Amino acid sequence: MRILFTGGSGKAGRHVVPYLLDRGHRVVNLDLVPLDHPGVDNLTADITDLGQVFGALTQYAGFDELEPGRGVPRFDAVVHFAAVPRILVTTDAECFRVNTIGTYNVLEAAVKLGIGKIVFASSETTYGICFADGERRPEYLPVDEEHPTLPEDSYAMSKVVNEATARSFQRRSGADIYGLRINNVVEPHEYERDFPGYMADPDLRRRNFFAYIDARDLGQIVDLCLCADGLGYQIFNAANDEQSVAPDTDALIARYYDGIPLRREIGKRESFFSNARIRDVLGFREAHSWRDHLPGPGA
Repeated sequence: MRILFTGGSGKAGRHVVPYLLDRGHRVVNLDLVPLDHPGVDNLTADITDLGQVFGALTQYAGFDELEPGRGVPRFDAVVHFAAVPRILVTTDAECFRVNTIGTYNVLEAAVKLGIGKIVFASSETTYGICFADGERRPEYLPVDEEHPTLPEDSYAMSKVVNEATARSFQRRSGADIYGLRINNVVEPHEYERDFPGYMADPDLRRRNFFAYIDARDLGQIVDLCLCADGLGYQIFNAANDEQSVAPDTDALIARYYDGIPLRREIGKRESFFSNARIRDVLGFREAHSWRDHLPGPGA
């Protein structure tokens, strides 16, 4: 597939783009800074400028595309990851503006150009836990895609707005538009650096539901979305299978979630941030566990 990937130079994108390249896709990385990786085509553009987004979607990816003499090839898909990545990077209003206007622009341009597959990054924060003022607890466990989204912060608000925007564009166009509520992204080098601390102090992971997503497994999820046709508008939690802390399920519930209803039985080390839908609908199978990098409970 010929793919425009926005934000491919970011923490998640710099692992997802190489995964897609390895799968044989051609990827144009639209970002404010280039991604230094063999095989990727880089394009500098600002997603908050609609004209630049339209321009990016209607121009050549590289000099080689001039050779056939058949004009500019069409993109088969758009993967939209570009965003202010969290609160406290810029002002709250600027975070909301960039994320919502940028997503609107990407969706409008892609849909009006007839691109039938769009995958966009939503967030775990939409559930209102991660950046809450004080402690908020989920309404039930495990947290699946039907759980209410009740954020209090500008970043999570922007992601909820983006989901509504995407649903509206899908309803009018009939395109496949899939949103990923991405959990805390972990790069390979972060396991040995950070996970011993998480094992020692589970409080560090409470705001992330004690969960994580390996950046390379996120690449698999994006590729599975690109290959899944005809699903219309979909939202998927994106997380690995297990918790990222030492206590097991019963201990974590007793300490943090006493009295929270359980919708079903939860495995001894199963993530509270349910990835059942990506496993059942897309066929996701975890390939990169934290256990590959360091020993831990039950290892």
